[in-house]
Order: sequence, then structure tokens, then C-alpha cells
Amino acid sequence: MSNFNSDGSQDHDGDDRGELAWNEFDWERYLREQDGTVSRYLTFYEAAQGDRNRIDTVAEKMGWGHDDWSDDGDADDSEDDDDDDDDDDSASFDDEVYTVHQNPIFIATKAIALGLRQSWEKLAMDGTKVPQPLGVGLLGSLNRCEEHAVQAIHALDFGDYAMAVSLFKRAMSSLNHALSLLNDEAVAQHAVVATWRGDALPRLFDLREIWLRVMAECREECDRPVDGEN
Repeated sequence: MSNFNSDGSQDHDGDDRGELAWNEFDWERYLREQDGTVSRYLTFYEAAQGDRNRIDTVAEKMGWGHDDWSDDGDADDSEDDDDDDDDDDSASFDDEVYTVHQNPIFIATKAIALGLRQSWEKLAMDGTKVPQPLGVGLLGSLNRCEEHAVQAIHALDFGDYAMAVSLFKRAMSSLNHALSLLNDEAVAQHAVVATWRGDALPRLFDLREIWLRVMAECREECDRPVDGEN
């Protein structure tokens, strides 16, 4: 997968944390920074909706085209050496630890799913615009889709590629269920839902494309001979 490092665990084993001892405040600050990264991805993604290659375009804007992204954070940070001390402190803070929140697949999945879920929740709150069964059913599918994908990304970080493929397949099944709900003839009877569908379909297909790329890499890893085997 050209612009994503699917195995975020490389060079980030738990033992590398050494004597790191963070308190609750440190972790809260770290998690807020990672939430900001998801928001930044979503901002880039929204701006690239007219780009056929938006998945790769956004990945490049995030700095994921560089091999050492997982080790050094955003590779483009070197251009900001003259920024204030707060930025330097933030960079060093991030370099102290790696969690799944820094995995590019995690960030892309969370960001695209967040955009879909927020827009659908806002629309479905009006029962006069969205039938209740569709509102609840689609939201459930989106949540299950994201949940299985996040579990798959955790498996990636542990290097369990076969399990990752199985979990991504579950995510794809939930995604397909969401598509089937949106393709129902009844959707055309509700103008606002049909409009939302037109905007949501490319995003759902982008999620599927990202996961298919990672699944292909995982299968390559599973088929790779173990050291010492012929």
C-alpha cells in the first residue's frame, strides 16, 4: 500500500518505552493530540472530494509517503524548525511513545467514519426526514464497520496478519450491509436521504479501498516463507 504503513508496530515494541511513566494528564494530552490528527486528516479529506486519487493525495499531505513516518511523526515537521517552543515540546512529547492512534490506517479509518457518522446522526435526528428503521439500521452498520476495522488495526500492530484479514472481512461485511440499506428503493422516496447517499457512497468506497489494500499486504505477509523454510 503505497502511502500507508500498515504495520505500525515496526520499531515500536513495548520494550522501547524504557522507563516511560506517564500520568493521567500526560495520556489525556497525548490522546487530545491524536484526536487532532484525526481531525486534520478529515479536513484534508473533505477538501479533496473532487480528487479521484484523494486517498493517496491525503496520505501525502499527512506525510505518510515517507518510510520513516511511524518513527518520526509527520515527516514534513522539519520545515517548521523555527516555530515556537510549544511546537518543539509537542513533537518531543509524541516521539516518546507509540500507540495504535498513530497508525495511518487507524487515523484514516477513524476520520472517514467520523465524517460519515456525524453527518448521518445530524440528519437522522429528524424523524420526518429519515425513517426510524433506516436511521437506526444504518448507524448500527457504520458503528460495527468501524469497530471491526479498529480491531483489525490492533491485530496489525501485533503482527497477526491473518487475524487482521479476518477482522477486516467482518468490517467489509458491515460496510456492505450499509450499502444495501442505501441501495434500497425506499431511499429514493426521501430526498434528503438520497442526497446524503450521493455524498456518502464515495466515502464508503474509500474505506473499502483502504482496507482492501491493507488486506492484500497482510496476505502477502502470511504467504511469505518463515526464516529457515525453503
